Amino acid sequence: MFEVLLLSFALAMDAFAVSIGLGVKNKTFDKFLALKIALFFGFFQGFMPLIGFLASVGLGDFIESIDHWVAFFLLSLIGGKMLYESFGESTEEEISIISNKVLLILAIATSIDAMAAGFTLNLLNLNPYLSMLIIAFVTFIFSFLGNFLGTRGGEFLEDKAEKIGGIVLIGIGLKILIEHTLLS
Repeated sequence: MFEVLLLSFALAMDAFAVSIGLGVKNKTFDKFLALKIALFFGFFQGFMPLIGFLASVGLGDFIESIDHWVAFFLLSLIGGKMLYESFGESTEEEISIISNKVLLILAIATSIDAMAAGFTLNLLNLNPYLSMLIIAFVTFIFSFLGNFLGTRGGEFLEDKAEKIGGIVLIGIGLKILIEHTLLS
């Protein structure tokens, strides 16, 4: 359970950072908009790991001997990407209106990492469907909170959230690699 919470926390950091940016852009807290942002991000962060999980199940026998290396590579790549992006400009600065189309694009963009992370769910010995619900719920909470904090001047948290998420994902990848190579 601790692993799925850690994974959920790490995956939610992208959505949290974007939600902060959307809050900063909006300036005033709108509960309806914050709820909509949280629903979009929560749904896609919870759904996309299913695609990754199903792909890993389909490839199970084919890559069983190297699956821990694949998981390490994917989580390190995602974590490294999050760390790299934390030093750049935010996407939200280019958005003029926060429409459903914009939210859909942002939700898909921030959840592609979750799809890759879904590949690792069977390596962590987790119930994938429960994991996806937890990932969705944690992302929902962080997205709502992020939007609220953004309207309250919380832009200083935006890059820190992505850095922490990136470090946690790399740590989970290392844990899987160590468990399957050194401790097995």
